[in-house]
Amino acid sequence: MADTTGAPYLVVAAAFRTLITSGEWAVDFRLPSRAVLGEQYGVGENVIRRAQELLITEGLLEGRPGAGTYVRAPQERLHMLRCPAPGYPSAPLAPAGISTWDAQSTAKLPAPADIAARLQIRPGQHCVRTEYEFLDAARRPVMSSTSWEPMSITGKSAVVLPDGGPFAGRSVVDRMAHLGIAVVRATERTQPIQTDRDQAQQLGVPVGSLATWIERTYYDSDDRPVETADLVIPADRWTVDYDLNLSGETSAG
Repeated sequence: MADTTGAPYLVVAAAFRTLITSGEWAVDFRLPSRAVLGEQYGVGENVIRRAQELLITEGLLEGRPGAGTYVRAPQERLHMLRCPAPGYPSAPLAPAGISTWDAQSTAKLPAPADIAARLQIRPGQHCVRTEYEFLDAARRPVMSSTSWEPMSITGKSAVVLPDGGPFAGRSVVDRMAHLGIAVVRATERTQPIQTDRDQAQQLGVPVGSLATWIERTYYDSDDRPVETADLVIPADRWTVDYDLNLSGETSAG
């Protein structure tokens, strides 16, 4: 390759990207072997691998175990509406665009130090942890969430397990209301991340894929945290929107 305007794998990735966006490499096209591509572009197989991995993280290619690397079909981009507080009306457990979800709760888990700090409880105090896997219509994972609730609040009640009992699958707001607890506000912290091995496996994406991480905590009318969760949202599938109600705001931001 004569082009020296960037790292070799970036130059190769740009060439592949052009072939995909122009339609020369159509959806479901199986890429030639790395050896063949390396000879064609005058680079080593490792350069081809890095270029393919970059385009996989961008959602343009996908690796199929035992079958090779293919041009990926465009994914529908979903919009996730986030609001500054629950309510008006109670937010559903799953955002629009998600067909179903799987959940698994484990009770009496000691709260790790960071979770205890978020819930304002003692480290080691018993909590219920619930792992959620949200799925699209084809039952492909599209986001994940790990939720923690203090058992000092929900223990020995009908809502102790978010995935079981008469309130299974209901929102935190609804479940807490059953206990006479009004959830009145939520805080969220967001940051971009690259998925680690566990996150990538859960979401069905390559390790290192771009994602949005949201740390959310719900508070009751006494400003007590009642639940905290970590949401991992693949960046190639979701646009995260915030609809902020500014009525009654008096401070400058």
